[in-house]
Amino acid sequence: MNSNPISVVIPAYNCEKTISQTIQAVLNQTYKNIRVIVVDDGSTDQTARTIRSFSDVRYVYQKNAGPASARNRGAKEAATEIVFFTDSDCIPQKDWIEKSLVHFQDPEIAVVAGSYGIANPESILARCIHKEILFRHRTRMPQYPKAFGSYNFGVRKKVFDLVGGFNERYRFASGEDNDLSYKIIKAGQKIYFEKNSFVDHYHPTSVGKYLKEQFRHGFWRVKMYFDHPSMMKGDDYTFWKDAAEVPLSAGILIALISEVFGFIKIHLFLWLLVPFLVLEFYYAALISQEIKEKIYMFVTMALRAFSRMSGFLYGFIYQIINIIKKDN
Repeated sequence: MNSNPISVVIPAYNCEKTISQTIQAVLNQTYKNIRVIVVDDGSTDQTARTIRSFSDVRYVYQKNAGPASARNRGAKEAATEIVFFTDSDCIPQKDWIEKSLVHFQDPEIAVVAGSYGIANPESILARCIHKEILFRHRTRMPQYPKAFGSYNFGVRKKVFDLVGGFNERYRFASGEDNDLSYKIIKAGQKIYFEKNSFVDHYHPTSVGKYLKEQFRHGFWRVKMYFDHPSMMKGDDYTFWKDAAEVPLSAGILIALISEVFGFIKIHLFLWLLVPFLVLEFYYAALISQEIKEKIYMFVTMALRAFSRMSGFLYGFIYQIINIIKKDN
């Protein structure tokens, strides 16, 4: 395993600002027998020119079809036993492959997943997002988790092919990695979490963009639960707080509207709002030690809950309408 070639697949879409750093970091790994495959998912900026400037990288172009499709295309091009994946806004640390690859010496391990570093710590939003991810990874993720992220994992190609790779019906970056994780678990395979394997990530710096992403996550999570209903109880990364936020935030919104229009007069709005705010502040205080970040994270997580809830409700309505259409 120490000398065998491995492939690294990177899906790329309009990422001219970061893709060079990603590729260079992969080429600079301490493990040297690496074949880099970058799939250009129909970029319209200078992404293609940047990728092609690296002579040691295999460039593959496809019409825009989403990251799940791009990763599958890259996996098809790979001719190695182990295939690693990272994203075009990630910068793998030098020992990323080396730290993860060692676990494949155990034949029962099908996937080795890793964690995040941070590439833009100057942004308070990026720092808060990163600290929450690390909190979940350190306190929630067991050695053998039920889910992993597509930004940092390696997989045995035969297992990836066995389960059909990424589900390309997840058109955007949201839910396709959970779906793959659940399929691998259902196939009786093991996922190993290597907490010391890092890829530095450019986390969002715009609150508006971040909330839009969270709306999308809520929307696609509904499809994920329809596809894998047994995972509604959580998957090691998500836990009861994530589940509680959806009905709480929905209840707050409904209660507020009801009170404004005089439908109810029992101040249900406050009865729901107070525990919601206590919950968000408690976890903000738990995750960060800095006062400014605590307050920022508290506000951001509260807004995020409403954004996810809105996406979740929209996704639920969308799925129900599709079911009705199919039945008719």
